[in-house]
Amino acid sequence: MPSTPSKDAPLIIVGAGVFGLSLAYDLATNRSYTNITVLDRYMPPVPDGSSVDVSRIIRSEYADPFYSALAVDALAEWRSSNWASQYHESGFMMLSAGNSPYMQGYRSMRQEQKSQQPMELFEAHEADKRIKTLYPGVQTDLKDAAVMHNNMGGWANAHDAIRGLATRCSLAGVSFVTGAHGTVVSLEKVGSRITGVQTAAGTKIFADTVVLATGAWTNGLVPDMNHNIMAVGQPVGFIQLSPDEAKRMSAMPVMVNMDTGVFCFPPTPDTHQLKLARHGFGFATQVQVGPGRVISTPKLRGNNAATGYLPDDAEKALREGAKFFFPEVGDRPWANLRMCWYTDTPKSDFMVDYHPDTEGLFFATGGSGHAFKFLPVLGKHIADCFERKASPELQNKWAARRGESGNSKRAMSGDGSRGGPQMRVLTGKEQAKL
Repeated sequence: MPSTPSKDAPLIIVGAGVFGLSLAYDLATNRSYTNITVLDRYMPPVPDGSSVDVSRIIRSEYADPFYSALAVDALAEWRSSNWASQYHESGFMMLSAGNSPYMQGYRSMRQEQKSQQPMELFEAHEADKRIKTLYPGVQTDLKDAAVMHNNMGGWANAHDAIRGLATRCSLAGVSFVTGAHGTVVSLEKVGSRITGVQTAAGTKIFADTVVLATGAWTNGLVPDMNHNIMAVGQPVGFIQLSPDEAKRMSAMPVMVNMDTGVFCFPPTPDTHQLKLARHGFGFATQVQVGPGRVISTPKLRGNNAATGYLPDDAEKALREGAKFFFPEVGDRPWANLRMCWYTDTPKSDFMVDYHPDTEGLFFATGGSGHAFKFLPVLGKHIADCFERKASPELQNKWAARRGESGNSKRAMSGDGSRGGPQMRVLTGKEQAKL
């Protein structure tokens, strides 16, 4: 087995999101690594990363017992003094009028595992009355929906949590390089070993180990993992409320419609905005990155969240979700729209492992739209994989597999939690507007 990287050797982590920062912090504070440099296009929170803006769901409802247990650990940390200032325990609920397989799978897992989590199941005939008694701010009609509800759950301020973690990393001695000098355009390689990176500034930075925590940009740097990870965009929209409207609607949980994939948050306390998004199969781009090689990826240069553009069908899905969840304001013009970029894997498992053939290259990516909630505990598990100390179960679950060639639409089936239509490749005109 290859040796563990030396703790004083140069270590580059490319990517200042959940994976990169949580690993950097754990290595620097708990494992005595002294020569860590984090590179990214922007200072964290990176404006077009998947770990930004005002809110991310915090929940423990997983049909997979591994992620369920990990989420319970993370929730305990979100409620602790270290993270409580970023966490809002509004409650969480999943709903379905179509007998969601994911909800059924979670229910079965709870029974098999004899889970003690405080989840309540409301059948269609009782859900509307029960939920609106608990949460007077809920407007949506739940008379035909089954609901799973947990008062231990809610949302976290992603922007503030990432900014705070970046500050902790800096105080622990982690270095940051951003702008052109932090924008990695390729990997430096000698034989079968990665020796560093080349940046958009034309500079080269050398290290014994390079960690790619590059999310949706990963396939642009590593040509042979294309069938194991794929970048897809998911629509996000915001509706502006008045302070009085926000106050009246504030007594509501985070809500997810498992039939459509659209989910929503309570009004944000400071900006009084409602946020809606879709956890679906997303939209892919087509970008040529070499002779005969086309991948889905966001732009490397420039802020992918700046245009405010969504394809018509993506905007329509959000609009329908807004009318469903908030009939009072569902027709209101959007305050902002953007695409959130996921890094999907075939079964929505993270990819945290060394490259199977290339020495000195470690992956910490594949968040698949659900990694943020694990932020307080994720770093130690990534670091265990980095130091080759993780359990066989974890190593197998997060392994960097090459995957099989074929139709990527079918390959990225996920863990059953997605809703809405199958993944669609954007037209050239649509892609140009992103």
